[in-house]
Amino acid sequence: MKKIFLDPEASLEVLNLNENKKTKHNPGRKSFLTSLGILSAVGFYPVQIFGINTKKEITDSLSVLKAKPYLQVSEKGKMTIRWITNMPCYSWVEFEENADNLHERAKATNAGLVEANNTVHSITIHGLKPGGKYYYRICSKVIETFEPYNVVFGETYTSEVSSFETDKVSKDKVSFLVFNDIHDHPESISHLLQYKTPGAKDFILMNGDILGHTDDEGQIIRNLLEPLEGVSSHTPIVFSRGNHETRGKFARQLHQYFNHKEQKFYFSFTVGQVYCIVLDSGEDKPDTDQEYFGLVDFDSYRLEQAEWLKKESAKKEFKKSKYKVVFSHIPLFYSGGGHGTLHCREVWADILNKAKIDLMICGHTHVSGIYPKVNGLHNFPIAIGGGPKDDTWTLIEINADEHSLTLKIIGDKGELKSELKI
Repeated sequence: MKKIFLDPEASLEVLNLNENKKTKHNPGRKSFLTSLGILSAVGFYPVQIFGINTKKEITDSLSVLKAKPYLQVSEKGKMTIRWITNMPCYSWVEFEENADNLHERAKATNAGLVEANNTVHSITIHGLKPGGKYYYRICSKVIETFEPYNVVFGETYTSEVSSFETDKVSKDKVSFLVFNDIHDHPESISHLLQYKTPGAKDFILMNGDILGHTDDEGQIIRNLLEPLEGVSSHTPIVFSRGNHETRGKFARQLHQYFNHKEQKFYFSFTVGQVYCIVLDSGEDKPDTDQEYFGLVDFDSYRLEQAEWLKKESAKKEFKKSKYKVVFSHIPLFYSGGGHGTLHCREVWADILNKAKIDLMICGHTHVSGIYPKVNGLHNFPIAIGGGPKDDTWTLIEINADEHSLTLKIIGDKGELKSELKI
C-alpha cells in the first residue's frame, strides 16, 4: 500500500479542537495542550510543535492517488509529469540525479499563484541536463479546507521513486511506438506492447480514437492511462486527438489531461534527429452535420493549423532535421471521400509537399497499410494503423538512426504486417 505522511509543513489548524474555537494564530494555552492530549491519545501527533518535526507515517485509510504519474512529451531541458488525485491537493515533484537524495523541488505556478486545490496535477521540471538520468517522486498534500483566510492541510501522499532520461543534444538513435483506434478496448494496448522490440522507447504516441467518445475522467483513466501504467512513469506519452475524442460531454475537458503547448491539440517536438509534427484532423463530417448539433467549427480550426504549419515548416530546426514525421488521425488520402479527409487534403497537402516531409502516420480507416509516395499528390509515404476488432489491432514501431528510418506495422499475433525503410 502506498505510504501517506503527515507533512511537517502542514497547518497547526489540525490542532484546533477546543470548544472555544480559537484560531490557529492565537489558540488558548489550555485548549492547545488539551488538543495535544487528544491527538496523542488516538495515536496521532501534531505536525510541528515548537519547531520540532514529528512526522508520522500513515499506512491505511486515505486513498489520495487516482491516476499514477505519467510523463508528457518533453522539451529540451524540461520534463512534465502529470497525475490525478481523488481530492483537491497542493502538489510538487521532488527530483535529483541521485536516487538517494531527492532534495530538488518543482511546483506549478500561474500568474504569481502556486497551483493548488486541484485534482489534475501538472508539474514541469526546468533546467535539466541533456542526456541525463533523473529520479523523481510525486507529492500531493491534501487540502481539507480552502477559505480566503484559512487553509487546512491534511496528509501528504508520497509516491515511490521513478526515473526518466532527458534527450541528448546529438542523439544518434530514436525509437518510439504508435497506437491508434483502440476505441475503448484497453486490453489491446497491453497485449500489443509485448511485441515491441527490447530496449527503452523515447515516447509512445496515441494517434487518435483511443476512446470511442469522451464521457468523464474515469474513462480517460481506465481506457488510456491505466493500460500504460507500466511504462508511462518513465516514457513520455504523446496524445494526438481523433475524431471520436471530440464527441461526448467531457470532450471539452480533455486538454486538461495532456501537456501540449498552449493547451492545443496541434504542436511539434523533436527527439534526436526526428522532428515530429502533430496535426489535429478534427471531425470526419461537415460542421453542419446534425450529429454535431451546431457545436463544432473544425473547418476554421484546420485553416488555423494550416497557417501554423507554414510557419513551423519554415523554421531552421525543421529544415535541418534529418527526419520529418507528421502525425494525423485522419489520413489525407486512402480514407474515402468524407469531408474531414477532403478538407485536410485541401488545406494541408500542398504545405506538407513543399515542406518535404519524410513520412505521415495516421489511423481512422481501421485497415492497416503503407502507401508509397505519389508525386504531385503526396510526396511522402503514408502509414495507417489498424482498428479495434480482433485481427485488426496493430502496433506501429519506428526506429531511426543516422543511416535510415524504419517503420514496422505489427499485428495482434506479433506478425509483421508491413514495413517501410527510408
